[in-house]
Amino acid sequence: MKGKKLLFAIVSLVIIMIVSVIFIKPEEGQAEINRFNMSYLYFGDVNSQIKLVENTNSSLNVVSPSYFDINQDGSLKITSLIDTKFIKSMHNQNIKVVPFISNHWNRELGRIALLNREKLAQEVVEAVKKYNLDGVNIDIENVTEADKENYTDFVRLIKSKLPLGKEVSVAVAANPRGFTTGWHGSYDYKSLAKHCDYLMIMAYDESYYGSKPGPVASKAFVENSIKYALGQVSPEKIVLGIPFFGRYWSESEAIGGTGISLARVDSVIKAYNGKKYFDKTTMSPYATFTINENDEKILVNGKILSAGSYTIWYENEDSIKDKLQLVHKYNLKGTGSWSLGQELPSTWDYYKLWLNSKYFSDIQESWAKDDIISIVGIGWMKGTSNVNFSPNSIITRAQAAVTLVRALELEEINVPEEIKFDDVSKNHWAYREVQIAANKDIFKGMGGNKFDPEQHITREQMATLLSRIIEKDENTIIDNKNPFIDVKNGWSYNSIIEMNSLGIFKGFEDKTFRPSEKMSRAQMAAVLNRIKDLIK
Repeated sequence: MKGKKLLFAIVSLVIIMIVSVIFIKPEEGQAEINRFNMSYLYFGDVNSQIKLVENTNSSLNVVSPSYFDINQDGSLKITSLIDTKFIKSMHNQNIKVVPFISNHWNRELGRIALLNREKLAQEVVEAVKKYNLDGVNIDIENVTEADKENYTDFVRLIKSKLPLGKEVSVAVAANPRGFTTGWHGSYDYKSLAKHCDYLMIMAYDESYYGSKPGPVASKAFVENSIKYALGQVSPEKIVLGIPFFGRYWSESEAIGGTGISLARVDSVIKAYNGKKYFDKTTMSPYATFTINENDEKILVNGKILSAGSYTIWYENEDSIKDKLQLVHKYNLKGTGSWSLGQELPSTWDYYKLWLNSKYFSDIQESWAKDDIISIVGIGWMKGTSNVNFSPNSIITRAQAAVTLVRALELEEINVPEEIKFDDVSKNHWAYREVQIAANKDIFKGMGGNKFDPEQHITREQMATLLSRIIEKDENTIIDNKNPFIDVKNGWSYNSIIEMNSLGIFKGFEDKTFRPSEKMSRAQMAAVLNRIKDLIK
């Protein structure tokens, strides 16, 4: 009897386990993505640096403070910034402290250090042990291909001498063109990766101090740098460096490209009534402004901005999110940033979500999640905040106009001087897009010279709008059969049948189309994703 009961219990347990596996949601059966993130610490004192880390909303795995410099004889110089209070504070938050050792672009000093690598490596190891640090980040820059073997051997020595579990990483130059000489040539990616935990690609300073005005980190520059690295190193050993700074140029100065923190950019632009732009080719924002002789002068990084016409190239939420998507696209280990404290505080509202391919916190269970990610990725729709998309919110006519103008890449065309509608003034947030959409016959008014910008868009209205912008030719086959029991002859009939025939608008299981039902943001994303290859 006991045997039968035991057998029954075992069989029951097996059945429960099988049923549990069958009915578990796919996303619950997968490991949650938790990509690596580190940031360099260069500015501030101990207390301010602790606060900077607290402000990241638990987004960091590693911080790399400026604790290690190099003496003139190539020996280790421990800076006055090292602090056991800070180290303990980080460890209490499960954050590793991996200071960087740097020659600060001094080629002679870097070469002396590499020639003294045996002794220097031992000194670094002893410092790591003494201060209970978690490893070292090697950031020796501006040496050349002649120093490549010494550089690799220095990394090998440190890795071999450090206790097991301590981290070794190397900051390497971004190399989108595959240079083998100059300072790019000092980094043997493949060999370095054998002796370290990861390479931190400094995917910034595409434009630099002394260069012509341009992006700090354009999309092509960053993506080609990733591709070059992947040709030699596995993705799990690649960390993508993201700049938390911009650079500015003045037409009145012979040399430009001075750095400016992202935290200061907006205030400088606002102070001089500057104009912001976003270059879609480079996926980089920039701004222009003019300082007149009589204007109050602003101090930026210890330098007074003199009179003249300025251009700032920088990073914003859109450009940073675009870079974070590349981490997912190429399945990289994670990201790094230079440097903590230069970013906007709002960066940390979305950073961890986007790094881990979650994008918006409120779309994880949405039926249109993939559509939303796709449409946001190409810039046709944006979130309602930097962490929410609000998929179930209803689209208004003004919002639809803005979205369709973006999709058709009409943002930069001239706006007609004549105001089209009495209820959309020049002060309205969507004025430009409504004017453009009306001028291009995408939208019509609602009568009485009104646009009704806050009126909700219905499914039949959206079908009509999309019918106007979709490219159709003699090869387009339209099935005129009406599959919907609630669509009768009327003003929207042909558009609904056409959109259904092309697979853009679908009906419901009860064979209804529900033409007067209001469109949600999730539905908007879904239909836009279906037409992205069909619009004019």
